[in-house]
Amino acid sequence: MAWSTRELAELTGTTVNTIRHYHRLGLLDEPDRKYNGYKQYGVGDLVRLLRIRRLADLGVSLSQIDEIGSEEDATPDALRVLDAELAASIDRLQRARADIAAILRDGAPADAPAGFESVASKLSEADRSILHISSRLYNEEAMSDLRRMVEADTRDDVVGKDIDALPPDADESTRKALADRLAPALAENLIDYPWLMEQMDYLSQSEQVTQQTFVRAMAELCNPAQLDVLARASALANQQVRSMHESGEDTTEGDITHGA
Repeated sequence: MAWSTRELAELTGTTVNTIRHYHRLGLLDEPDRKYNGYKQYGVGDLVRLLRIRRLADLGVSLSQIDEIGSEEDATPDALRVLDAELAASIDRLQRARADIAAILRDGAPADAPAGFESVASKLSEADRSILHISSRLYNEEAMSDLRRMVEADTRDDVVGKDIDALPPDADESTRKALADRLAPALAENLIDYPWLMEQMDYLSQSEQVTQQTFVRAMAELCNPAQLDVLARASALANQQVRSMHESGEDTTEGDITHGA
């Protein structure tokens, strides 16, 4: 019995164009033709096509089908590699589903930084941008700490909102007042998370790349008045921590590095 191309496609659950594509790739031999020029496929072609489709359904690339199909080993090494790749893809998809569930649950922006879905709607565009950048510069332990800092800061973040709304030409008294209000929170973060003073072990990039990236990011994402307030607040926070250290309180002397 012989089948036409269309009949073979219907029988195997594929398309005429797919069969022609397999012919072009050399995966399926060209069959004999009838006197009228039409192709006629036999049982061997049917089985070959079904085997190709089976391997393709498993995720084997078309370029590997000949290699895998010809191996005598019942479970070729290529399938073991493919299985590992599929496991990694499943993990990625599961994480993506979990992230989507968190975004929908918390009403967060679709592009919310991973792990910050619960607070993303309360953050400014600049804050979210800094967190995205931070995720490429810090390791997971540091990002976990940043999540805790951000969650604490957004519970009653009047200062943060005032800084976000600060115009570039804000006067001296406004800048000073905001820096005075922000400094205690920065000092508290420094005390609770000492690695902010010595970040080397928490970086996923080099120290130079991290510093250069943050300098450029902050310069573009914050206006001059906001940068001034952050610098003043950081200096004040350092003074507060040093004073606590000198008075014998349980903390560590160092410099605050403004991260996220």
